[in-house]
Amino acid sequence: MKRVTILGSTGSVGKNTLELVEADPQRFAVEALVANRNAAELAAQARRTRARRAVVADPAAYGELRDALAGSGIEAAAGAEAAVEAAAMPAEFVMSAIVGAAGLAPTLAAIRRGATVGLANKETLVCAGALVSAEVRAHGARLIPVDSEHSAIFQVFDADRASRVAKIVLTASGGPFRTWTREKMAAVTPAQAVAHPNWSMGAKISVDSATMMNKGLEVIEAYHLFPVGAERIEILVHPQSVVHSMVEYVDGSVLAQLGTPDMRMPISLALAWPDRMATPGPRLDLAKISSLTFEAPDPERFPAIALARAALQHGGARPTILNAANEVAVAAFLAGRIGFLDIAACVDATLSAYDPAAPADIADVVAIDAESRRRAEAFSVRR
Repeated sequence: MKRVTILGSTGSVGKNTLELVEADPQRFAVEALVANRNAAELAAQARRTRARRAVVADPAAYGELRDALAGSGIEAAAGAEAAVEAAAMPAEFVMSAIVGAAGLAPTLAAIRRGATVGLANKETLVCAGALVSAEVRAHGARLIPVDSEHSAIFQVFDADRASRVAKIVLTASGGPFRTWTREKMAAVTPAQAVAHPNWSMGAKISVDSATMMNKGLEVIEAYHLFPVGAERIEILVHPQSVVHSMVEYVDGSVLAQLGTPDMRMPISLALAWPDRMATPGPRLDLAKISSLTFEAPDPERFPAIALARAALQHGGARPTILNAANEVAVAAFLAGRIGFLDIAACVDATLSAYDPAAPADIADVVAIDAESRRRAEAFSVRR
């Protein structure tokens, strides 16, 4: 039996992971569950799965969680340190699904004890890719990507002969505004931005898809996961979200992973690795789909991609600043403080105003992240 800890259990990826775990109780048992502040749902999850520990990152939710778990024998805890302690508990598999830079510390705790980590938190590698990769090597941990694009590459990438890879192609749905003009996008509302045409995701990730910042972040993540170099990572818009990504080899062969847009597939791959497990989602029917289309992304309407590529090329602290500023800007947009097009403008302004030395350790990453957020807040006002 494989013991599982889920960081971000009340989010979209966390819920899908729990669905698969609960469907196979002979194969999986839950060690710990971590959520942000939804104590009621977390307690219900913990009781159903008989988790050893349940943690809310927000200390203000501790009383509700403690009361909801009274008499269950499940340990309740709260705060950032408690989340890290949960990740350090002896589970063979840890799903890292906390959104944003908040997932960095607990993910590192799992890595440092040599766990297999399902990485749904791309910001961990965006913020601290080189440092995290060094920790993975030092502690014998394994990272299995859970983003559908990186999971697809993972499945068709010949890691033993990476020199034979010509390029990686990350596919993108293009989001809900793929065909909209910049003028029309200026009036986009949060409700429109979170209504993804293909995928069911959380609000922040949905907005990142709408701005296509998610593809920029995924380029940085792919750079750290697959040794091909930034110049050999491409983006191709594929509105049907059937081809999840591709790898081209030096002989011209292109290997792709296809499937319906259902996060349970990449989650199940990470959970069962190196095996596979059944999932309940719909099966791919290419005859019904009939046609698949592809197009290049438009850099004028979606400047976030160029911002991310420039941050990766510059290196140092730039990816950390990019991610922090984007998180602040997306939150400001969702709160109605800035417009949709102001998200990329806020990120650009923060990158232009702040250029610290490259982080030497995780403490530096945390400090740069905090200062980037402070500066981005100043730009997160309606223009």
